[in-house]
Amino acid sequence: MKKIEILGIGCPNCKKAEEEVRKALTGLGWKEGQDFTLTKVQDMAQIAARGVLMTPGVVIDGKVVSTGRVPKAGDIISWIE
Repeated sequence: MKKIEILGIGCPNCKKAEEEVRKALTGLGWKEGQDFTLTKVQDMAQIAARGVLMTPGVVIDGKVVSTGRVPKAGDIISWIE
């Protein structure tokens, strides 16, 4: 099961990043709770502890894969595979 985290304080771009992640995973036919978990991290201390200075950030299985931009679904799929 993949563990995916969205890092951000809830700004519009953070919400878009979450939407893109969900779109990518739905496109793969994955189900939340079965194939992946998705967690939103909104505490700035926790975000900074991961080395992310610009949000939104996307973390997959503990690895920061994107910061400071809204990733596209295609990018997310390539990071997962």
